[in-house]
Amino acid sequence: MKYKMVAIDVDDTLINDDRIVTEATKEALFKAVEQDVVITLATGRMFASAKQIATQINLNVPIITYQGSLVKNLLDEEIIYERSVPQSVSEYIIKYAEKNKHHLQVYHGDELYVKEDNDLVKEYAMVSKVPYKVETDFPSLASKPLTKLLIINHPEIIDQIAEELQKEIGDQVHVTKSKPYFLEIVHKEATKGHALQFLAKHYGCDISEVIAIGDSWNDHEMLEVAGLGVAMGNAIPTLKEIANFVTLSNNEDGVKHVIDKFILNEAKV
Repeated sequence: MKYKMVAIDVDDTLINDDRIVTEATKEALFKAVEQDVVITLATGRMFASAKQIATQINLNVPIITYQGSLVKNLLDEEIIYERSVPQSVSEYIIKYAEKNKHHLQVYHGDELYVKEDNDLVKEYAMVSKVPYKVETDFPSLASKPLTKLLIINHPEIIDQIAEELQKEIGDQVHVTKSKPYFLEIVHKEATKGHALQFLAKHYGCDISEVIAIGDSWNDHEMLEVAGLGVAMGNAIPTLKEIANFVTLSNNEDGVKHVIDKFILNEAKV
């Protein structure tokens, strides 16, 4: 199979635990691009944050952000695919978080909004390298088209919240985790799988000619639809179970290994 596109998750996949893309991985990606392979990102991050990573590896293509809610060109920032959370769901989640005292942050117009300034959003903003805004009339944000709503809490609490929300609104939205402590609520058609199918069609690729690489819960849909679904060595067990191939970890240039093996045909193993 000649693969024409590779979609790569960012956190714990493309970047290592030092939060960088290694030079070896960059070189492999450059070689793939030279062979006319489309390299793109598929991340839960907001566009402003993902753009910083994409720029590091000189991507000049649309990138999948917000779990698949927004596909946007890197250079001219033209939006080519967008899905927003239904207003009724946004209202429900904001009330739910307020009632249960959960930290909630929402995204509108590629900006991050919170109800109050606290350590959780400060750490998130520092890692993602994005600013945030404190909105005193937080409930009013539900009237705007929200790209994503994110609850941050301890993993065991996140699992409980996920179960509750799945029962209450699971038929209206997509509820997923990007990390054990991040619960993300997006439009029903805002999965990485939906966005990847759209992007493949945009480039005239059959989905069977696409490789998807990821490590977490929110990568499940894109690994299922891609012609070759690849789980990182550090991926969660359930993702490895559905993957066609398990590569090395994010600290062992796992993405480079995939490019070498399936695109450049240089892998020794």
